[in-house]
Amino acid sequence: MAVKIRLRRMGAKKSPFYRIVVADSRYPRDGRFIEELGYYNPVADPVVVKVDAEKAKKWIANGAQPTDTVKALLKKNNVID
Repeated sequence: MAVKIRLRRMGAKKSPFYRIVVADSRYPRDGRFIEELGYYNPVADPVVVKVDAEKAKKWIANGAQPTDTVKALLKKNNVID
């Protein structure tokens, strides 16, 4: 099972809101997921990112691969180096 940490799109049309989730890579983008780690709101001014750092570090230590976007968000919030 290839586990990824990725964004799950929520919100209305033209008003995106994302949840940062851990999911099997075979599941659809907005489908089933294993655990929710936080959220990302790119529409707010300033941009809002909230992540549970302990959960994220635990999943990365267990082999979950963050996507490029999530990796950038985690670096910005000093969760990973």
